[in-house]
Amino acid sequence: MEIFWFILIAVVLAIFFVLDGYDFGAGIIHLFFAKKEKDKEVITKSAGLFWDSNEVWLVAAGGMLFMAFPTFYASVFSGFYLPLIIVLWLIIFRAIGLEFRGQFKYKMWKDIWDASFGVSSLLLALFFGIALGNIVRGVNLGGVENGVSAYEGHYFFLPLWDSSFSPLSETPGIIDWFTIVIGLISVVTLAIHGANWIILKTNSSINYKLKSVIFKLNIVLALLTLFSIILWQVVNPDSLDNFIDKPYLLVFPVIYFSGLVGLFFIKKIKKDIHGFLLSTLLILGGITSSLASIFPVILPSIHNVHEPLTIYNTSTTEYGLSVASIWAVIGVILIIIYAIIQKRLLAGKIDKMDYGH
Repeated sequence: MEIFWFILIAVVLAIFFVLDGYDFGAGIIHLFFAKKEKDKEVITKSAGLFWDSNEVWLVAAGGMLFMAFPTFYASVFSGFYLPLIIVLWLIIFRAIGLEFRGQFKYKMWKDIWDASFGVSSLLLALFFGIALGNIVRGVNLGGVENGVSAYEGHYFFLPLWDSSFSPLSETPGIIDWFTIVIGLISVVTLAIHGANWIILKTNSSINYKLKSVIFKLNIVLALLTLFSIILWQVVNPDSLDNFIDKPYLLVFPVIYFSGLVGLFFIKKIKKDIHGFLLSTLLILGGITSSLASIFPVILPSIHNVHEPLTIYNTSTTEYGLSVASIWAVIGVILIIIYAIIQKRLLAGKIDKMDYGH
């Protein structure tokens, strides 16, 4: 039952990052490449029409964590308190940037909310990547210093950064040179995904430029990926053991690298949906590879004083899992129906659809 819940939550989170990921990416593209008012308006619309429904998946993932793995939920939501508050404010400013932009036609008003949308999207992509970096790196469970625990073994609290700025520190922070690299990978990946979404859903005048942007970003992503694998070996020399012991898990890195290689041919791709599917493979492969590398652990410990948090030592009772699974399945079905209806109502190009007025 624990494995079922782990897979279900992983799927829901992956769907969130695929769907809301293109909103983040559209914001990044909007920030750096949209110069004409017509392009700014249509790119804002490509995210604004979808963001609220896409974030339902994040709420669902949080609720499922609470139902299935309450110890992990309590540990993570207290330990990552600072970045979670930052992410909450960024989500707020991204939303009001989208919703407020079209209320008045003054240039200064639009510029303020354009910046809110773009900068918030960029920082959200960065912080979600940094969060993934913390998950695979591990945390100081129990707040151990000099072999002594400050509190219970399943709790922790991280500062934004440690003075050493190193993941190898006894008390690492949320931000260090390893998690920053993972954050940059997230930013580049979601920028590629957002660019593909804009090409798919709009007739923006910069669409012809975006394929070149995607190609260049893909080169950066390939270099960052190789660099991160090397760094990961430094931070955790056993990080690839799961793939060696269970070769079937290699399907997840294959998914990631299929998307990565495919995007090098973006300029030759004729159908817009194909580019979007390739960047979707990047996101799905990246998330699943990261989770598969540490499974059944869901939050590693950086020391031997306390054992890592796993799907087994953080789950609720068997009875609780079985009861919760009924409601989870019902909830997921309702979300899927909602998503299908919305996507069908907003099918095709959205340039002429009304939003923000």
